[in-house]
Amino acid sequence: MASSLEFVEYVCDQLAPAGEVTYKRMFGEFGLYCDGKYFAGVCDDRFLVKVTEEGKAFLKEYELQEPYEGAKPAFYIENLDDRDNISELVRITCAALPAPKPRKKKVT
Repeated sequence: MASSLEFVEYVCDQLAPAGEVTYKRMFGEFGLYCDGKYFAGVCDDRFLVKVTEEGKAFLKEYELQEPYEGAKPAFYIENLDDRDNISELVRITCAALPAPKPRKKKVT
């Protein structure tokens, strides 16, 4: 079951306090970016955030789920109503993740 665009836009709206949150379609689902850094996905209408040690410390209690079979588990965030809490998780996660690698220019 693919995620609905309406759900993805709702998640992005809830995360607005974290920074500029955007999404891209990826393999029938959606990847989420904050200020240009990939930090989460929306798969089967589930919000799944990359696992970091800092995220584990912030959440204390968490559930891990695979976005799809064989993928690395991610934090499953069910409660999207607490904007401040999930936005703080996004800020903490993005700070812990490495900067995106610069894209190589195509040679023509």
